[in-house]
Amino acid sequence: MHINLAHGALHYTVSGEGAPVILLHGWGVDSKSFTPVHKFLERNFKVYAVDFPGFGQSDEPPEQWGVEDYTEVLAQFIDELEIENPILVGHSFGGRVSIVYASKYKKAKKLILAGSAGIKPKRKLNYYAKVYFYKACKNVLRLPGLNKYREDILAKIKGRTGSADYRQASGVMQQTMVKVVNEDLQHLMPDVKVPVLLIYGENDTATPVADGRRMEELMPDAGLVVLKNAGHYVFLDQMNQFNVIVDKFLEKDKGATK
Repeated sequence: MHINLAHGALHYTVSGEGAPVILLHGWGVDSKSFTPVHKFLERNFKVYAVDFPGFGQSDEPPEQWGVEDYTEVLAQFIDELEIENPILVGHSFGGRVSIVYASKYKKAKKLILAGSAGIKPKRKLNYYAKVYFYKACKNVLRLPGLNKYREDILAKIKGRTGSADYRQASGVMQQTMVKVVNEDLQHLMPDVKVPVLLIYGENDTATPVADGRRMEELMPDAGLVVLKNAGHYVFLDQMNQFNVIVDKFLEKDKGATK
């Protein structure tokens, strides 16, 4: 299904009956990554799975966006479909959007954050070396005689130094990725007043367990569960354990209509 919002068309799927749950996927994938969780939750809830702008079947943003822009799209989606007090399930980047929405709009009932991003990562020396090298090349290639090759050369540098997610993205999505991964949301976390379940994989290197511990400290009503033998996609690596924990967290919400 599609809904037309301010930025363009947003694709989503919906199934089940009961209290509303919205699944918000991570960067570089789409709502299909949550398919096993969707099928589990639809037994007791009305579950919406959204493709963020620029992913899946949704239109790209018209320009470089930040987490706030994506959160505004979520807010528009919730208002347009008249969803009341949704439970938000966010993975990685979807966790960022969940945190901003819960802190700003105060309309979420609960949050389930799986390997959530939101803590600005500590960078290794080679990351800064790549950044400064790229910036230096941009300045050098402005010189007469070189500027006509500027865009081609810079594109090749990006291709060699960027992550797989970065290399596979379009221009506007590359710019957006750079912006969102560098946003630190710690200042918003004390304003997330609803119950929060944090689930992290012990082997997650993208959003390490230390990030989950920090979120647990900052959010007033948060609890952290760390699953063994699981990485960044903790809900796939330990599917049964993940579903059991989520089911227990949402026990009192079953059978509700709002």
